[in-house]
Amino acid sequence: MEDLLKVGVITTTHGVRGEVKVFPTTDDPERFLELEYVLLDTGKEHRRLDISHVKFFKNLVILKFDGVDNINDIEKYKGCDLWIPREEGQPLGENEYYVADLLGMDVVLEDGAHFGVLRNVMETGANDVYIIDSDENGEVLLPAIHECIRKVDTEKNTMTVHLMKGLI
Repeated sequence: MEDLLKVGVITTTHGVRGEVKVFPTTDDPERFLELEYVLLDTGKEHRRLDISHVKFFKNLVILKFDGVDNINDIEKYKGCDLWIPREEGQPLGENEYYVADLLGMDVVLEDGAHFGVLRNVMETGANDVYIIDSDENGEVLLPAIHECIRKVDTEKNTMTVHLMKGLI
């Protein structure tokens, strides 16, 4: 399991006083109101940035960090990911999982045959879609609905799926 959870990506700066627009990768963008800090992935290290102010604009979160008061101090971090320690993550409900725990998971069919590996999760309006690198079928998109996803075992790192007609 990952020690860190991704909560957003810096998309661009906002104004000249060091604020940034962040695309949230969490189910609940209001989550940023509760965070004291985030970890900025600079590519070389994870730099702690204490949050001093949070605003919302359309589907983005606008963050102001302590000690970052100039556009030049933050502009170089456009496109960088923001992370939090796993212990700061929100509690999960039944049949909820962190994306980080699903990536790389072995996908098996109901009869136990290996089907592929979960490569990515695509968020859509209705439900998530799991992108699977299938052994025989290449890239397969499976909707994250109970009719398709029968069981997820994070301890064994496996997902059991049912292939509905028309998915392949």
